[in-house]
Amino acid sequence: MSEGSMATVCGPNERGSTEDVEARVERVAEVARAHAVAVDRAARFPEEALGALAAEGLLGLVSAAEVGGLGRGPGAAARAVERLARACGSTAMVSCMHWAGAAVLEAVGDEGVRKEVAAGRHLSTLAFSEAGSRSHFWAPVSTARAEGDGVRLDARKSWVTSARRATAYVWSSRPVAGDAGPSTLWLVPSDAPGLEVGAPFAGLGLRGNDSSPVAAEGVCAGEAARLGEDGQGFALMMEVVLPRFNLMNAACSVGLMEAAVTGAAGHCGATRHEHLGASLADLPTIRAYLARARVRADMARALLDDAVAAVEGGRGDAMLRVLEVKAACAEAALEVTDLAMRVCGGAAYRQEVGVERAFRDARAASVMAPTSDQLLDFIGKAMCGLPLF
Repeated sequence: MSEGSMATVCGPNERGSTEDVEARVERVAEVARAHAVAVDRAARFPEEALGALAAEGLLGLVSAAEVGGLGRGPGAAARAVERLARACGSTAMVSCMHWAGAAVLEAVGDEGVRKEVAAGRHLSTLAFSEAGSRSHFWAPVSTARAEGDGVRLDARKSWVTSARRATAYVWSSRPVAGDAGPSTLWLVPSDAPGLEVGAPFAGLGLRGNDSSPVAAEGVCAGEAARLGEDGQGFALMMEVVLPRFNLMNAACSVGLMEAAVTGAAGHCGATRHEHLGASLADLPTIRAYLARARVRADMARALLDDAVAAVEGGRGDAMLRVLEVKAACAEAALEVTDLAMRVCGGAAYRQEVGVERAFRDARAASVMAPTSDQLLDFIGKAMCGLPLF
């Protein structure tokens, strides 16, 4: 990923003012908040919030104005994810995956599908991680073989967000031609014959993100389904997907931290020891824990803001910031949500307080590919001048 390639992630055309887009996101966030508890308890897809995203034109947030989209860059998408995460982590993650997939379609998809995304009629997602290569999403072991006039896809994808609800998957495989390059991307309709979606998601957090394994056996893909050239998948992953996904994933962590800190501070200010005539917030130890959480969350947000500026400005350190920001924000979210649970005590375990949902949702980022451990290794390699792959 070069400085030049990083500079290409911003679209030159935008529709609507920044204030207008932020107002749309705010309206969607209020819908997401209203249904967040029900989404979490029932582990159901956040239909109301996704319907609001479509109605507000935000599924086309990163689609170019020429196809009817809002033409926003990675910074706007990250800010939208952060605001949605404060309301509902599942809505934020579904949106993150959609905008990452939509960016690929915007880069190499045909005009028809780009218009469908911009119009809010196409929900995208990524189908990269596989059972055979685990969280090494850049190294697919699934196959794409020429068969008749088309291509046969066979795979065992380990996790696909919005597996049942997405219109189509941005799908990775080995190239058709063995010497073409590391991987190839495809647009695979979610209802394609030969696809089998695994059991519904029943996880600790992000319970409404509809994440499931997806298997492909003899899925037929035509030439038009290929995204970019055969063998170009790795370049698209690194130059289009990774910067956006890491920024948005980090933004999700920042939003969950904000929800936890705000919720914990509100609880401590309102909860009283009647026999002492004092609130929890009157205790210096409680205030110190809240302060630590606030400082840690603000540090993560500052790094996110700088990473956005590095990517959108095509700075020379953009790749390093992309690697750092997801790992740093994921680890900060673990610490901050731990502190929020601690200061709220036993009350934090009650769903109505709201802190425990942020605590559970925040567990995912550090183990979501690329994991924090992988990113730290990449950062160390970059520091030592070693190749990342």
